[in-house]
Amino acid sequence: MANTKSAIKRIRASERRRRYNQVHRSRARTFVKKTRSLIAAGQLEDAEAMARQAISALDKAAQKGVIHKNNAARRKARLMKQLNQAKQQVA
Repeated sequence: MANTKSAIKRIRASERRRRYNQVHRSRARTFVKKTRSLIAAGQLEDAEAMARQAISALDKAAQKGVIHKNNAARRKARLMKQLNQAKQQVA
């Protein structure tokens, strides 16, 4: 347990940041997971719409500093690669 006032304050601040970050991280993960499940199910039109939401959520998380911008870029690239491969297999 923290002994000093400054350490106690840091614990409070860390908890606030953790809760704030968790919202944005979870939102991005949810959209990515939904997109991947739609791709696996073969519903490519719905997956494309969900991918747009996932990209938006990842960009917002990166903008707010929840995840690194390169991390967001990597996740978007992998998601779009998966979607485009699924489209090519159907065509």
